[in-house]
Amino acid sequence: MLQTSKWTVSGAIKDPKSITAEWSPINMALIDGVQVKEVKNVIKNNGHLTEIYRMDWALDDLSVDQIFQVSLNPNGISAWHAHEVTTDKIFVTSGSIKVVLYDGREGSPTYGKINEFRCGALRPMLIVIPPKIWHGIQNYTSEPGALLNIVDKAYQYDDPDHWRLPSDSPEIPYTFQ
Repeated sequence: MLQTSKWTVSGAIKDPKSITAEWSPINMALIDGVQVKEVKNVIKNNGHLTEIYRMDWALDDLSVDQIFQVSLNPNGISAWHAHEVTTDKIFVTSGSIKVVLYDGREGSPTYGKINEFRCGALRPMLIVIPPKIWHGIQNYTSEPGALLNIVDKAYQYDDPDHWRLPSDSPEIPYTFQ
């Protein structure tokens, strides 16, 4: 008979399963219409290559009308914003940035749901954010960060498809830290 000895300390709690063997988060049900494509860096003799976007990933069938870069200072936050008709595709190119989504669409099957992604050079991913999903980004490190946004409808200077709320809006149940 195998003898076991007590080794845990009073009050210790076993971690629940949080990630699959494929490194997909457990219990991360995506907001309706949101898609995420994690990509892998290709290690080369002189550095590495990272694919950012490919049509054959078939995440959507939308055109690309504009690509722009956003840089965030250390601990910088840009939140909250949404678009009525524009789809964002966000890819962090440097640093570590948190991308947070909120579904405020009444009638949506995921109404009220929050998705939070921590991405960057260590965990590259393309996040497709459909229209009417509130989103915010935060550089949660002490180093500068940057992301690319690939949109299906270019910014309209005369009539921007851009809606804003402050980062601490009580309308969205999330606190940036």
